[in-house]
Amino acid sequence: MKDKINSILSEAKGKISDAVSEGELQNVKSAYIGKQGSLSLLMKEIPTVDVALRPEMGKLLNQAKNEVKDLIDEKRMELVFEEDEITSEMYAFDKLNFPPNHPARESMDTYWLEGHDSGSTNEKLCLRPHLTGGSVRYMQTHKPPYRFVYPGRVYRNETTDAHHERAFFQYEALIVDKDITFTSGKVMIKSILSKVFGTDVPVRMRSGFFPFVEPGFEIDMQCQVCGGKGCSVCKHVGWIEVMPGGSPHPNVLRAAGLDPDEYTGFYVNIGLDRLVMMRYGVDDVRLFHSADLRFLKQFR
Repeated sequence: MKDKINSILSEAKGKISDAVSEGELQNVKSAYIGKQGSLSLLMKEIPTVDVALRPEMGKLLNQAKNEVKDLIDEKRMELVFEEDEITSEMYAFDKLNFPPNHPARESMDTYWLEGHDSGSTNEKLCLRPHLTGGSVRYMQTHKPPYRFVYPGRVYRNETTDAHHERAFFQYEALIVDKDITFTSGKVMIKSILSKVFGTDVPVRMRSGFFPFVEPGFEIDMQCQVCGGKGCSVCKHVGWIEVMPGGSPHPNVLRAAGLDPDEYTGFYVNIGLDRLVMMRYGVDDVRLFHSADLRFLKQFR
């Protein structure tokens, strides 16, 4: 039976890797871990296995089913959020509750595409300044509740220094459901950071204003380069801001087609580059794009 489990698991992995749509992923799920799926049906053969081997085979079978489920979920995120790095003003700002005169809409902050920098907000195109517009798109085409995370590259027109780059990666996490509590959001933050750093990371949340959340918070983690003592990375304060967070603003939920009186949630958008800096003790974000092989070879 062990060989049969491994054979089916290998076959399922290949199917998941080749899937190019959610429909195909659903077919794979049904074929392998659905009620009549290959791995599910193997459960019925457990009674025919030697008594001494049944516990081991049962564990292996459950592990295989869980692995297939996890791989399908990962692939689904890859398919759903494999979004263009070019977006419209409508999804970069309008649907996220940015007022028409917000400075983030100006060319001093956002890269607008020449020839597409005028007209309606649906016609104006820019390099995406954040990932949150993709979250709205997803909610518009799927039914709640939502629980998802996804990474992506974003662009800001700003002066580079040890802490800032014009192109960097973000990691967005969003929970939307009925009766989501603030505590759930804080647990999510602590879980993400403890997973990255392998230990409990001190976190502080300060009141902050962001158009797309209400209430909003600036979320800081203790600097892992200096252990909170103060260094150039954390500007000698011992803390570094890693994400905005809070409950999605009612106008954002409305833009996604949801009733804010019925649904709430918690949102964070993490600077991945800063997390990597903390994880590996890197003191200058510009090194990631320097093409310096002496630096890059450390992470092979």
